Amino acid sequence: MATKATKRIIVCGGNGFLGSRICKYAVARGWDVTSISRSGEPKWETVTASSTPPSWAHRVSWERADILKPATYAPLLRGADSVVHSMGILLEADYKGVLRGQESPVSGLRKAFAGGARPGNPLERHASEDKDIRPPETREQLTYENMNRDSAIMLAKEAAGVGAASFVYVSAAGGAPVLPARYISTKREAESTIASEFPGMRGIFPRPPFMYDSSRPLTMPLAAMTGAGAIFNKVTGGVLGSFMGAAGAKPLKVDIVAEAVVEAMDDQSVRGPVEVPEIEELANRAWRKGML
Repeated sequence: MATKATKRIIVCGGNGFLGSRICKYAVARGWDVTSISRSGEPKWETVTASSTPPSWAHRVSWERADILKPATYAPLLRGADSVVHSMGILLEADYKGVLRGQESPVSGLRKAFAGGARPGNPLERHASEDKDIRPPETREQLTYENMNRDSAIMLAKEAAGVGAASFVYVSAAGGAPVLPARYISTKREAESTIASEFPGMRGIFPRPPFMYDSSRPLTMPLAAMTGAGAIFNKVTGGVLGSFMGAAGAKPLKVDIVAEAVVEAMDDQSVRGPVEVPEIEELANRAWRKGML
């Protein structure tokens, strides 16, 4: 097993809004960091305030693979101490089609909010390293089931297979009134399956609220709105908490969540769901360490 100074971590979705910052704080600890995504190195202007790569970027190995095709990333996991799943979808492809005007609101929203039969646990469907979980190229190929749940379960399976000590699945504090219930239910299913199927691997499930940063201007007013919802939820004693979901939770700066994820990987006592207060505590602990 690698020592703390040479800990090897894999961040699937490492070129994203949160994932890139997980990479940032991991390399700051001297860890060996590999990012896996379909496009490789980020387009920096989409995740930071500048198009210029930050000073730490060269210390990350930016690899390309398809999270829905395990055979493309399995070789990259060898020797990993910890694997992070930091990707997913907020809206399904068909739901996005409604918003883009590519599909009628009636048909698109019916699909998005439908409560009919959905694919089950990929482990029970005998998915394996040489069997993709990506469906045929259709307009509905990206679903809550295959992106938020199945991709995480199959990644955890591969991580356990190479002997990773811990697995981080970035979940969510809750859904929201404007999102289909399957957005959060598939995340909870992923948490449950990973914890039960791979007990020898320390499963860590951060449940962040809405995340914001000034590098993404759109997130700032949304954070203010979510913050107002959190205050309302607190004042009313959380009576509408289950209805509001993440909209009733205090928003956090994305760097706070990233620091918390890295600290959780380093703290052997952290296991299972990590709620918003614990995310803040982990980030504070990481900040104090950085001051020493």
